Amino acid sequence: MALPVAEWQGRTARLWAALDPALRERLAAASLHDAVRLGCDLLRTEEEEEAALEQLCHRVPTDKKPEAASWYREQGNREFKRGQYQAALRLYSKAASHELPGSPEVSLCFANRSAALLHLGHYEDCLEDIARAESHGYPDRLLPKVLLRKAECLLCLGRLQEAQDILRVLESKIALDGVMTTHLTRLKKLSQLKVELGEKERCPEPAGEARGGIQGEPEIWEENSRISGASSSLSLSFDAERGRHLVASQDIVPGQRLVQEEAFVSVLCPGESLALQGGDTAWDTRATSADLYCHHCLRQLLASVPCQGCSYAKYCSQGCAAMAWQQYHSTECSLGALLLTLGVFCHVALRTVLLAGFAEVSRLVAWSHRGDKNLQNPEASCKPLSEAADAGAACRGVPGCDSRGRYQSSYQALFHLLPHTEQHSPEHKFLCTLSVVALCKQLQAAGLEAAVLSQESPQQWSKPKTCEKTSDELSPEMKTVAEAMLRHVLQLQCNAQAITVMQELGPGDGAVVDKKPVRLATAFFPVLSLLNHSCCPNTSVSFSGTAATVRASQPISSGQEVLHCYGPHCCRMRVAERQQLLSQYFFECHCPACLEELESGVKSVVSIRNSFCCPKCQAQMQGEEDTLCCSNEACATSASRDHLSGRLQDLQQQIKKALDLLRVGKADQAVKMLLKCQMDAGTFLSPGHLLMGEMEDHLAQVYATLGKWQEAARHLKKSIEIVEMHHGPSSVETGHELFKLAQILFNGFAVSEALSTIQRAEGILSVHFGPQSAQIQELQEMKACLSELPRNILQRT
Repeated sequence: MALPVAEWQGRTARLWAALDPALRERLAAASLHDAVRLGCDLLRTEEEEEAALEQLCHRVPTDKKPEAASWYREQGNREFKRGQYQAALRLYSKAASHELPGSPEVSLCFANRSAALLHLGHYEDCLEDIARAESHGYPDRLLPKVLLRKAECLLCLGRLQEAQDILRVLESKIALDGVMTTHLTRLKKLSQLKVELGEKERCPEPAGEARGGIQGEPEIWEENSRISGASSSLSLSFDAERGRHLVASQDIVPGQRLVQEEAFVSVLCPGESLALQGGDTAWDTRATSADLYCHHCLRQLLASVPCQGCSYAKYCSQGCAAMAWQQYHSTECSLGALLLTLGVFCHVALRTVLLAGFAEVSRLVAWSHRGDKNLQNPEASCKPLSEAADAGAACRGVPGCDSRGRYQSSYQALFHLLPHTEQHSPEHKFLCTLSVVALCKQLQAAGLEAAVLSQESPQQWSKPKTCEKTSDELSPEMKTVAEAMLRHVLQLQCNAQAITVMQELGPGDGAVVDKKPVRLATAFFPVLSLLNHSCCPNTSVSFSGTAATVRASQPISSGQEVLHCYGPHCCRMRVAERQQLLSQYFFECHCPACLEELESGVKSVVSIRNSFCCPKCQAQMQGEEDTLCCSNEACATSASRDHLSGRLQDLQQQIKKALDLLRVGKADQAVKMLLKCQMDAGTFLSPGHLLMGEMEDHLAQVYATLGKWQEAARHLKKSIEIVEMHHGPSSVETGHELFKLAQILFNGFAVSEALSTIQRAEGILSVHFGPQSAQIQELQEMKACLSELPRNILQRT
């Protein structure tokens, strides 16, 4: 979660309420500098609060526990014997993360995980785990087992000479140990594989031609000379109403890449748990985003490399582990439980100052103390760029720009993002202040102050540096760090960017893969933050690891502002809901969609489509009070809003039960339950209700699981109609549904219809994600496969 755990929020709220009114008034009006000083004074006298925070940290331990490692390894062995190799893989990874550095048992974890990887067909990863097992002192008596596994992987990869070398080593070991029938049997099998692979090498299959053509032409990209990571088709502008913003300096077409930016800082969110197995257990066997993605580059994990110091951080490679340690994790490692307790915003704030380095942090904090009345709103003193004769000279005065008038994805640009200090509620600012001060005090108490204040580049850090200061009072330097961190925590409410990823629902081993967007990390993107909000944006944002890409989702004329949706979209919610959610950004949206709904007073399309319908005549139910009436004058039916809302909740619970049945392999029962839900929904939900579309989508998924492709396609087409009605025919939501339809038609061998669906899905998704995205590549592979079918088959289908 972004903010601290509820218990800490509750304690700070009670402490705030108990403060003397005069002190509350001082804190409410305090600058960031004074707020930190007052926070230090309060925590020095309120030792009970720090003790309570320490107790809360015990709920989320991140230290290594060898007994947990043994238990996870045993559970992994059980899942492996059941043939549940994916579950076994994750349990072995959990085991490895709890083993102490240098422990011989960690080699068993890697060796066991390599067996699961072999069964899953991940041969390169299997070889890497075998190498890890060997480097961590894998017992010599068990070595023949992993050598056989290694040889099998090499054979499957076609690396025959290496496989032959391993077989020779293995035969020597067997000769020394005595004849082992089990090994001889497997050697015979591997020899047969070797013969088969030799035959394939003599008669190689054509490969790479279609895939090579699939890559397509690289995108044309000319970077802006004044805005790092932005296209030359954009320009930086400023006015009093909109602040800093980006406008098109030339006509822009849909799909054109506008911004490509690496996050200045990102922190993985722990995320929701995905159950690996059922039942109550002594240790948590669920997998979260923290188990599934690299904590440094955010790539999806298969066989994670654990941190040497804690059980929480996991990486996709030794390179990422080393880079994270050098840049920030050497400081964060021992504070994992505290960072999880204080929330992602505090974690992002700490990592931001670590990446920036104390020299840059102190320089900018000192700049903020120079007495300018507008320091909390640095844009206030700027003149509109349109009034300047020289745009380059004018940009030099825009907050975040350097002396040459260039806006870079830098700490200086990040520091100048608005913290809205005066707009935050006093209670919220108090919570953030105490959280930041508590974190800085723990840094100092743990002897990590020198690492934080190091004048070296963060890339040169290799291990935490101890500090002689152990006083309960924060040093002046640490107060500077705390002030910068408080600024960043407050900035995040308006400037945090959620990095999202399309995560597979269920095991992901079906012919049709169902995915949903999941918040993966929270990040600062200084250039992306220049985009203002609109409930009907003209851009689409996608992510690859820690990189964000902004593309035009519709034509943008020269001089038109480039706009991004902060979350509340006109296709997903009514204007009142959008305005309420946008209040956290301290502005009132005046985009065309909001103005049209507010001025006309007419119900939004979202309200009409997601409305209840009359149980008798199926006309729309209407009314603003607790009692809804049928809109059909000839029908006098009325119903309680609470009653219909209760039916909707019950229906959603039944749908969830049906999907649970599908996940455990009971597809036939899932179909019956979903069809019953569909009949029930038709009696009180409008035909265009999004839930009606979701049920069609779920039915398509179930029928695809059963191999009934025509039925699956029929239901998914109905889902697409409703999605198009809500989000539009060229929306990313429609593109995802068409992608699933293409998979179904492909598997159902409906060649002609599959090709036309692929073409439409490709056209939509390439606008939002670009021609090199994974979904586009898969669509092109399907198209290439279908196009290679004999002509007579294509004509028949």
